[in-house]
Amino acid sequence: MKLDIKLLLGASAIALMSIGTSASAQDCPRGDLDDRFCDVDGDLIADIPTDAADQIDPDTLIFAYTPVEDPAVYKTAWSDFLEHLEAETGKDVVFFPVQNNAAQIEAMRSGRLHIAGFNTGSNPLAVNCAGFRPFTIMASKDGNFGYEMEIITYSGSGIEKVEDIKGKQLAFTSPTSNSGFKAPSAILKGDFDLVAERDFEPVFSGKHDNSILGVANKDYPAASIANSVKARMIQRDVIKEDDVVTIYKSQTFPTTGFGVVYNLAPELQEKIRNAFFNFEWEGTTLQAEFEKSNEGQFLEMTYKEFWEVIRKIDAANGVSYACE
Repeated sequence: MKLDIKLLLGASAIALMSIGTSASAQDCPRGDLDDRFCDVDGDLIADIPTDAADQIDPDTLIFAYTPVEDPAVYKTAWSDFLEHLEAETGKDVVFFPVQNNAAQIEAMRSGRLHIAGFNTGSNPLAVNCAGFRPFTIMASKDGNFGYEMEIITYSGSGIEKVEDIKGKQLAFTSPTSNSGFKAPSAILKGDFDLVAERDFEPVFSGKHDNSILGVANKDYPAASIANSVKARMIQRDVIKEDDVVTIYKSQTFPTTGFGVVYNLAPELQEKIRNAFFNFEWEGTTLQAEFEKSNEGQFLEMTYKEFWEVIRKIDAANGVSYACE
């Protein structure tokens, strides 16, 4: 399966090909990265440009959180952290509410997004095509992190086990989502010999909360979702715990990866990193929202190590990311 960035981002992506082409003329190692980037140190993410002329130091920083649920909820949830980020960087910081993964990736690729949390499945595309440099994820206070993909249904749907999906409809979220598409596609094919179109009807809801609500309201007989989103929706009384029934639970995957665009000035990137790691969660709007899924700190990580399992899932699905 080939996920073409032009298809994901729309026609506007064509205009972006002319932006930031300085790296394309360089003879440098880059692995799967777009030709605009270099990866001399082999960490699988774009290097910071060595020429100061290719670096940016904007007066206003734009931040976006992965569009898994209602953007209005997360503008409030992130407000205390963004105030802290302003204090640490000396910059104005604006929350950018994105509606889908494609819009978020396009914004960073086009230079309109500087700091972001990309969902698990979008990280490889953001890294390879938009120059995203992830360095942290949320974790519990004791250092545990991640979430599981669940396949859910509702009581009385006629689906009691995964095999019962055959001949029915299964809701995915979007093609770039790990738990909402890529992981379940690989697992259903590899472990249950169930293939979309051949064995069941796939539909796309757009977001995890849409899929969860769709099952709870009996609009979809089944859906693949991230259980961290389900937990927060239960905590907020958006759904009741017994509105949905879990028939499959996967291994643990890394959750949203946070980082910066590659060409921010090195000193600014360091200030942003420090802001994540010295943020005091206690009593903040961030804690109030994310303690619902047992998260209470930012844990340092590397894309090369933490996203290895996701890259393997991509390989199992035959996914390759074409940036042009």
